[in-house]
Amino acid sequence: MERLDNGSPLPAQLRGGIVALGNFDGFHLGHQAVVGRAIARARAEGRPAIVATFDPHPKRYFQPGAGPFRLTTMDQRARLFADAGADAMLVFRFDAGLAGLSARGFAEDQLIGVLGAGGVVTGGDFTFGKGREGDVATLAALGEELGYSAEVVDAVTLDGETVSSSRIRACLRAGDPRGAARLLTRPFAIEGMVQHGAKLGRQLGYPTANMELANYLRPAYGIYAVRGRLGDGRVLDGVANLGIRPSFDPPEELLESYFFDFDGDLYDQVIEVSLIDYLRPEAKFDSLEALKVQMDADAAAARAALKL
Repeated sequence: MERLDNGSPLPAQLRGGIVALGNFDGFHLGHQAVVGRAIARARAEGRPAIVATFDPHPKRYFQPGAGPFRLTTMDQRARLFADAGADAMLVFRFDAGLAGLSARGFAEDQLIGVLGAGGVVTGGDFTFGKGREGDVATLAALGEELGYSAEVVDAVTLDGETVSSSRIRACLRAGDPRGAARLLTRPFAIEGMVQHGAKLGRQLGYPTANMELANYLRPAYGIYAVRGRLGDGRVLDGVANLGIRPSFDPPEELLESYFFDFDGDLYDQVIEVSLIDYLRPEAKFDSLEALKVQMDADAAAARAALKL
């Protein structure tokens, strides 16, 4: 799959494609329905299938002070789109120029000028153009005039409620990673570089791979059963602390993962850690001995949870 942005000319073989258009943060069941429909149409019509998304997220552009809310990085999204069968991912750089385009300007300059789109597939809540002036009806009307087809995919529901990124964020904040995974069709995962730390875990017999949370949404702080995917493809079971480590000063927000039966150096490597189950909230311990006893119990609980 090719990865492109709207600042460079689209390769000729990708013009005229069917474009799935949206933010697709999380790539949950609803997003998968939109992208799946675009890919199915592209295959049926002999056209390339392109997934177009935005970076930064428009919310980050218009509300720079908003707290972290992202569910996926662009690298994660690219892998997910590729696995779904897309031929290319195009990233619209959301800047002042793009934000200032009218709905017509976006359709003319970006959908036609940049992509040469033959068709566009969106969810029903898609809006575009300055002040969010355009909706799916606007998109369809402009398509009739400019020469692309427009199709809307209905929202996907699960347990009687619409699947949405907001619903997934609520699950994660409530300490329900399994609920989030049902909506995502996979566990929520944090990807980042393993950094050097104080090596306190090593002193306790639990050497950890420490990662910053960066722009990811903050799930409930606490202890999790996790699975880590290393750069070489190996998958490791483990237990992790996500939070500020209240037993140590100064507080530092980290994801600290201990992988069972692993003895190796992960420093400066990029790994992905999936949150499988929430075991308990963070707690402060009066001694390292008490903390070690609890860590032994957490590791046993994580091993049991990962067998479920």
